[in-house]
Amino acid sequence: MRILKIQTLRGPNYWSIRRHKLIVMRLDLENLAETPSNEIPGFYEGLVEALPSLEGHYCSPGCRGGFLMRVREGTMMGHIVEHVALELQELAGMHVGFGRTRETSTSGVYQVVFEYLNEEAGRYAGRAAVRLCQSIVDRGRYPKAELEQDLQDLKDLWRDAALGPSTESIVKEAEKRGIPWMQLGARFLIQLGYGVNQKRMQATMTDNTGILGVELACDKEATKRILASTGVPVPKGTVINFLDDLPEAIEYVGGYPIVIKPLDGNHGRGITIDIQNWEEAEAAYDAARQVSRSIIVERYYKGRDHRVLVVDGKVVAVAERVPAHVVGDGRSTIAELIEETNKDPNRGDGHDKVLTKIELDRTSYQLLERQGYTLDSVLAKDEICYLRATANLSTGGIAVDRTDEIHPENVWLAQRIVKIIGLDIAGIDIVTSDISRPLREVEGVIVEVNAAPGFRMHVAPSQGIPRNVAGAVIDMLFPNEQASRIPILSVTGTNGKTTTTRLLAHIYKQTGKVVGYTTTDGTYIGDYLVEVGDNTGPQSAQLILQDPTVEVAVLETARGGILRSGLAFEAANVGVVLNVAADHLGIGDIDTIDQLAHLKSVVAEAVYPDGYAVLNADDPRVAAIAERTKANIAYFTMNPESELVRNHIQKGGVAAVYENGFLSILKGDWTHRIERAENIPLTMGGRAPFMIANALAASLAAFVQNVSIEQIRAGLNTFRASVSQTPGRMNLFNLGNFHALVDYAHNPHSYEALGSFVRNWTNGDRIGVIGGPGDRRDQDFVALGKLSAEIFDYVIVKEDDDTRGRVRGSAAELIVQGIKQVNPNYEFEVILDETQAINKALDITPENSLVVILPESVNRAIKLIKARGVVKEEVPQQNTTPATVDSQMGVTSSVVNSII
Repeated sequence: MRILKIQTLRGPNYWSIRRHKLIVMRLDLENLAETPSNEIPGFYEGLVEALPSLEGHYCSPGCRGGFLMRVREGTMMGHIVEHVALELQELAGMHVGFGRTRETSTSGVYQVVFEYLNEEAGRYAGRAAVRLCQSIVDRGRYPKAELEQDLQDLKDLWRDAALGPSTESIVKEAEKRGIPWMQLGARFLIQLGYGVNQKRMQATMTDNTGILGVELACDKEATKRILASTGVPVPKGTVINFLDDLPEAIEYVGGYPIVIKPLDGNHGRGITIDIQNWEEAEAAYDAARQVSRSIIVERYYKGRDHRVLVVDGKVVAVAERVPAHVVGDGRSTIAELIEETNKDPNRGDGHDKVLTKIELDRTSYQLLERQGYTLDSVLAKDEICYLRATANLSTGGIAVDRTDEIHPENVWLAQRIVKIIGLDIAGIDIVTSDISRPLREVEGVIVEVNAAPGFRMHVAPSQGIPRNVAGAVIDMLFPNEQASRIPILSVTGTNGKTTTTRLLAHIYKQTGKVVGYTTTDGTYIGDYLVEVGDNTGPQSAQLILQDPTVEVAVLETARGGILRSGLAFEAANVGVVLNVAADHLGIGDIDTIDQLAHLKSVVAEAVYPDGYAVLNADDPRVAAIAERTKANIAYFTMNPESELVRNHIQKGGVAAVYENGFLSILKGDWTHRIERAENIPLTMGGRAPFMIANALAASLAAFVQNVSIEQIRAGLNTFRASVSQTPGRMNLFNLGNFHALVDYAHNPHSYEALGSFVRNWTNGDRIGVIGGPGDRRDQDFVALGKLSAEIFDYVIVKEDDDTRGRVRGSAAELIVQGIKQVNPNYEFEVILDETQAINKALDITPENSLVVILPESVNRAIKLIKARGVVKEEVPQQNTTPATVDSQMGVTSSVVNSII
């Protein structure tokens, strides 16, 4: 077997709308292509020996053991690899279950699809699954040591990718409330929400957390001074920088017992408490000095350690932290008790689980000695031996919830302290013998105030009630269910995506909102280009969704991005599907138009139930998508007599219709006429039907988002098929004696649409400079030739600079075949170089004629046209139209007669 490609999907996709995290592995079974599992000697036995837990996989039989039943009866290796990849992740602690395996049009090559939780672990599991199955095929077994290594590697990947318990609790609460989130890839930042409604977090600090409060909380001595000056009980202490100052400091705080800790430490590092003599003090100083240059010396106050969590000025949880310890059973040594305690599945390394394994350090042995124990000591039943002086969970401690026990005066004090320090989220460490009594009555003290406090002890206490502290954070960030999302409008289709996206964004701008949009030409925010390029995939969409100034996202969504990565968002407010026609077939295992329609349907299916799927009623494959989506349906049509649309309107639906020369919105008994098509510049005086359809789709998408008819009309009337607004989409230039039209038509469907306009050119000849991308099928090039012979009077056949793996000249030969099939005597010329072909066409075009250039590089084609001298860029209408003139040519605007 051989892995040909591995892709990682991260959003709604071709395989599943609900399961966003999928690995797609293209697997060539090679010599196993015709061999089911029951014909491989010893394979079933070897697989069961390696992974007996596969018994739990149901598969198509629908019962426990169903998958192994399929293996025993005979199934193909791609299917087995899918299940093994899932099981390896399960055994490593990642609970996944979704998978699909489908053979491609290439015999023996399969698409193996399976779920993941961590990308790296998912890809590793796919490779390991192939390795395991191949080993059993070759040797009848998979070595136990290799399986153990695979599982350990997967566990390591899963642990390393973990968000941490605090961040994870916030993310899960956000998901529960339907708030999208993403990792920003810098400084462990998490974004909650989209665009202008986003909030950012780092651990448990938010973008509302004040830097002054953080700086003050990180300076323990300054915090203590501020609190003391406001009447808050704090330990008596001082800061020193040299060991020589330690005796004086001990005397200042009142003598032993004392606490020594680093000035700017965390997680209990370098802290020693209950120091009783000089020898211990000197060792504690050295331990603290390894963490910080400055050392705090404080009076030690006896009592229990408590953490009070305050969010948005309110106490939301209280936990008593008990230091790492073991409890005797009357027969086990302390070392054995530690080992047994660490076997608890809830204990892990660092912060990867709710509890941390107990590890001994210098202070642990000192504490054992003080209690009169060694590691070999046997504790009596229920006798407690403490192994750490500090109560941090990160050193093996446990937490006991005390939220319902804290005294109201202590609540008031904690909330007052947070305001004094200036934090929106804070953890206050209190030492007191009884949290249910006021601190002043029991000589309790405030030990520290922590910015970015951990939530682990509150969300998963060892004893007591778990507290939803993350809910308090979300309530603070998004009060009263404040919006976390922005409107997302996603546009797809075989042709017209870019124009419709740009027009829709332009219409939305009439509302005064900041619109971010992506196209094949670049990514834009407001009136400015952010990034140049074919930006129709998920990365460009995420750029828009991450931008804190964007109020509306309009996203051109191409097939390639959906196949490679899935959508960049879990759901949109509007999903527009313009059309589905033969293009890119045979690429990415999308071989038929029906498969392409299924792929495009992802945009309509990934729409909120209260959103709208805007569908082309004139395209049967697009109209059928209505059955696949749970969203509301809105149709657009060029046929006012469409039975589908009539029935839809009668049932209370909404539609955009081209009727009596108008673009209109129909809803119930109402007809909202937007504008005559001939008055809309984009429609080329009403003579470009495909542009009318694009305008209908954009208008309808805006209308269902409550953009007013007046705003839609204003958008339509001010949007032109110009280089500035729609580069490469019906850009018409007046070169004086003739006209040139530049359009990025590159497939049969777009050629047909373009032809509906070109055929209306009644003056002079119609000359085409034609070609197509080299990765299209042979029959697609033949079709382009046939259409060209029907549309143009004369054709120059060229090829793209990038032939995309095709032999130079072969695409042109196929186009010529198509031309000759229509008319053996048709006049044409083959000039493979695109620049030479364009210049030749511009040289030979007769007066009053039209040369139509369908280029690989739109910018190059436009530059060649501009090099001809005075050039006017025109947007013709029915009678007269203002010509939008390229400012670089230095020509003023003028009114020209219609050329149609």
